[in-house]
Amino acid sequence: QVQLEESGGGLVQAGGSLRLSCVVSGRTASNYAVGWFRQASGKERECIASISRSGTGTYYAETIQGRFTISRDDDKNTVYLQMDNLKPEDTAVYSCAAYASLFTDVWFVTAGQYRDWGQGTQVTVSS
Repeated sequence: QVQLEESGGGLVQAGGSLRLSCVVSGRTASNYAVGWFRQASGKERECIASISRSGTGTYYAETIQGRFTISRDDDKNTVYLQMDNLKPEDTAVYSCAAYASLFTDVWFVTAGQYRDWGQGTQVTVSS
């Protein structure tokens, strides 16, 4: 079974940047499509970014498009989420999830498609 561990969350002022990391262990990272999800207090969990196994396919939610960038380094078994120009409405718990996809260039946005999840990391953006 694959294990996922997020890091890089914290408190930042509006307009600032953070880079989240999702380390994949226990299995070969390149066998997994990975998604970043977030859940703000009182709101439903949403997929904000996803990356295919090959790294060539990516998805971004409209709410973060142009500000966040997802990438992967399979040599380091790590998927990143670079978050720039952060806004107070980005405050949430951010989690990564992995899906052992048969397809190399497909990304996934539905939480139910992912079996393996990290514990999450808190991101707080002050105004």
